[in-house]
Amino acid sequence: MGIFISVQVTIECVVAAVLFAAAFSATYLRALGILQSFGYSGKKLFGWAGRKNNSFVPREALLFMLCALSYAVISLCFSFAGRWAAVAALAAYPLFFILYALADKKKALRSPVTFTPRLKRLYVVLFLTTAIFVYLSFTLLNFADYVLQNAVFGLLRYLPLSLFPLLTLPIVALSGLIAKIYEAPRNRSYVRRARQRIEERKSKGGFIIIGVTGSYGKTSVKQILTAMLSRKFRVLSTPRSHNTPLGLALSLNSNDLNNYDIFIAEMGARHRGDIAELCELCPPDYSVITGICPQHLESFGSVENIIKAKGEILPATARCAVIAADCFEDFKDYSCKKLSASASDIECTCSGTAFTLTLGGDSRRVCTKLLGGHSANNIAAAARVAFELGMTIDEIAAAAEGLEPVEHRLQLIKSGGVNILDDGYNSNVRGAAEALGVLRLFGGEKVAVTPGLVELGILEESENYELGKKLVGLDHVILVGDTLIAPVKKGYLENGGSPERLRTAPSLFAAEELLKGVLKDGSTVLFLNDLPDIY
Repeated sequence: MGIFISVQVTIECVVAAVLFAAAFSATYLRALGILQSFGYSGKKLFGWAGRKNNSFVPREALLFMLCALSYAVISLCFSFAGRWAAVAALAAYPLFFILYALADKKKALRSPVTFTPRLKRLYVVLFLTTAIFVYLSFTLLNFADYVLQNAVFGLLRYLPLSLFPLLTLPIVALSGLIAKIYEAPRNRSYVRRARQRIEERKSKGGFIIIGVTGSYGKTSVKQILTAMLSRKFRVLSTPRSHNTPLGLALSLNSNDLNNYDIFIAEMGARHRGDIAELCELCPPDYSVITGICPQHLESFGSVENIIKAKGEILPATARCAVIAADCFEDFKDYSCKKLSASASDIECTCSGTAFTLTLGGDSRRVCTKLLGGHSANNIAAAARVAFELGMTIDEIAAAAEGLEPVEHRLQLIKSGGVNILDDGYNSNVRGAAEALGVLRLFGGEKVAVTPGLVELGILEESENYELGKKLVGLDHVILVGDTLIAPVKKGYLENGGSPERLRTAPSLFAAEELLKGVLKDGSTVLFLNDLPDIY
């Protein structure tokens, strides 16, 4: 009889653990999305959770309290059922887990979970890890019930399971570490394969690598340069903002390099040594440094470190580097052959930008659909590289005039009589100033929607205060989220901003609902920095 009961309890524990883990796994999606956005770094995940005003941990605590209270109430209500009352009360857990997951799904801003093969593997590890912890918890709690023989404990023996929401981050981080036992060597092998493919292609000749880095404008310059050079060469470039070793390797391993003459690699960095690592994978023949500002100051520690980190591309550059005019002096100590890129007589309108492009002693007046003075500088940087590769100034000017706006980078979209300036991927100080300058060029009511600027380290509060000052005078301002808006709001109100024109919204979705009440024909709304969930 005792063996039968033991087997029965074991089966109950296994079934309950699987069902509990399956329901609880639904609550992991947001944490998994954050982990994925941080490159699967558990350390950064905990750092994100500890940010001021981050609501993740309080929401997990609320889930814990709801589960605990509901379990206790249900078990006591079914106390007449004896030991089965504790089992019946378990229904409270999946109910609240599912409700939490549904509510959490609505809260995400821009970066939902992308179920890549790696994330799917991690999710399996996460489920199994959770199931093991839950099984052990069930077993220990049943054993304690057997030893104590206490009626109250028997009713409430599964109450400690309500603590699991508080363990979400540790379990996700632990699962990530377990998964890396397989992922780390796999990723290294993937990057090595990409390096071998470059070496094989280089050995055949006629293959050029261009590296693009900087604090801002990397993706825009890459896209502009791709469009220019594609008029004369076969060009492959990294998609979207793929600028890590794995991002570059994905492009290199997914394409036949024999079909291309040029590979343009966007190179991002958050620490010193990151650019050097990328250059080891893709040693550039030509390079572009788009500009320097305090972006990613939080991880770099100082502007000097940013300059040194971006400068790692110069000694790795085989031929010459093009450096934006406003930061040319920052790299004067590097021995690589450097060329300055600049545009003059810049005129900005709400329909495009005109400027004078000078190359090789010749000048051309260029008109482009791209908005903002920074677009002229981005085009000039790309033009200098194209010129070095043999394109004429007339070919370059024609290419510049045919450029289409880069998605999510001060992209003008007309919808129902309203102008939408989508600058969602802009999160740097200089770009924000340019975007607001373009917004003011439009007629009609002007509206800005922003959650503030991030990764500015010790400058985060002061720069967001300055951003608030720049918002003064607009017809409507909507601040999104709760992480950074306090200094923006303070800067706005303390410098003459109207409280009646200022609104706050907990998410981008809520901000869009507020917009419905303020937009009219002829209005222009700027979406400045549509932050992903990691902020």
